[in-house]
Amino acid sequence: MFHGISHSDALEAHIREKVEKLDLLHPRVMRCHITVEQPHKHKHQGNHFNVRIALHVPGDTIAVNRDAHEDVYVALRDAFEAACRQLEDSSRSGRGAVKHHREQSRDASEADAQ
Repeated sequence: MFHGISHSDALEAHIREKVEKLDLLHPRVMRCHITVEQPHKHKHQGNHFNVRIALHVPGDTIAVNRDAHEDVYVALRDAFEAACRQLEDSSRSGRGAVKHHREQSRDASEADAQ
């Protein structure tokens, strides 16, 4: 779960809360893997955190990567918001609730052009 940073009980509890919210949004989440890493420690540029989330739901895998934010909690917030959006999209497409645009026939477009 943590790479390049020390384990933090508070951070782990925060992540678990976020995962529980994802579970409420899409109760069929089968597996969720979260990685929080701090790849480079530069004294002059600050410490940036990367968050990776991999969610497995029936028929779909959702991957979220959020890179380079100085505040680990902001990086987590952004990553989980993106995961929520993707879960909602996956849920809608699974229910067939996605809009499909009809292709305009070629004859109709040519008539419009004249």
